[in-house]
Amino acid sequence: MKLRHHHAVWLMVLVALLWSTAGVVTRHLEYARTFEVTFWRALFASISLLVLLPLLQGRAVFYKIRHAGVALWVSGICWATMFTAYMVAFTLTTVGHVLVTLSLGPLLTALVARVAIGYKVPLRTWGAIVVAGAGMAYMFSSQMGSASLVGGLVALTIPFAAAINWTISQHAHDQGHDLDLVPAVLIGAVLSTLATCALAYPFQASVHDVTLLGLLGLFQVAIPGILCMVCARVLQAPEISLLQLLEVIFGILLAWLGAGEEPGLPVLLGGGLVIGALVANEWVGWNTKTA
Repeated sequence: MKLRHHHAVWLMVLVALLWSTAGVVTRHLEYARTFEVTFWRALFASISLLVLLPLLQGRAVFYKIRHAGVALWVSGICWATMFTAYMVAFTLTTVGHVLVTLSLGPLLTALVARVAIGYKVPLRTWGAIVVAGAGMAYMFSSQMGSASLVGGLVALTIPFAAAINWTISQHAHDQGHDLDLVPAVLIGAVLSTLATCALAYPFQASVHDVTLLGLLGLFQVAIPGILCMVCARVLQAPEISLLQLLEVIFGILLAWLGAGEEPGLPVLLGGGLVIGALVANEWVGWNTKTA
């Protein structure tokens, strides 16, 4: 079924809302911490994807994994990095800090693509990178020597991994290769599960914790990941980048309303610079292409 444009837009809004639930859910965990949080979410995401992907792509998805090239496995490692760092970061710093850091993705992607495949970065994007960098520097400088700084640095690996992932896909398409990276999501979930299993020991999560993390694996990872790929067939990249910023807004609001985690001044000011720079960059780029 082919989505209409406005249906895809609203579906991406739903995707952003589902993505944004991770922060507030982690604030209601009883005993699970750091790597155990990641392990349970990744495990249930793997189980969910093992059921959902064959339903959507048939048994061919397993053939693609068995005969995958280097690109698919590198993409899988990128997904594993994102899955692992995402939940660990939430246990080390505030929800707002993590989400604002994630919003650097499109700008970091431009930089990585420039270095790796010679992508020409527009002047407007260089300006956005400078402004966003100032916002991140302000956020980090206010937390020097604290656990929040470590959490922020962990969160910073997520947009870097996403940038590498996008660059792999872009390079393949530029070379005329029809590279399907959908199975890489499953590879990433499985690798994240295996990587954090030993680190999560001894397991301390309660039934309550496992239930919440199981719901995240299905509704915050597997389902929105698939829906996002469906929307990407209809929406342009700038549109998706802007709609993904709703995750930052939804996530901060949910953590505020659902867990009483009020965003501090550094997050509001630094985050405002980051998001403002990204919105301005994508808006100018979109208008230039449609003019």
